[in-house]
Amino acid sequence: MNIHFTSVLQRFSYGKRINAVRDWLVLLTLAGIVLAGIVLWNVWAFNAVASGRTIGAAPAGAPAVFNASTLTTIKSVFAARAAEDDKYTTGAYTFADPSQ
Repeated sequence: MNIHFTSVLQRFSYGKRINAVRDWLVLLTLAGIVLAGIVLWNVWAFNAVASGRTIGAAPAGAPAVFNASTLTTIKSVFAARAAEDDKYTTGAYTFADPSQ
């Protein structure tokens, strides 16, 4: 078993000299392949989402529950904020500017 493992290592060894040009070409080729894969995946994903499809499993949709009491609570909060805004604009609240 040890002989077989060493023969595999010798098959992938550099030999007596390191070939830097070959190593850089292999590295840049692999990087180019990975970059092309990433770009293709992103183009596919963008086209899928832009056309309205989902990526992966479609979510199990539950119908939205409409609650009228929540809507009235939200409306009352915004009405209270509008009333406070009116107090600032009409002069009910005064602001003493410390810089003057």
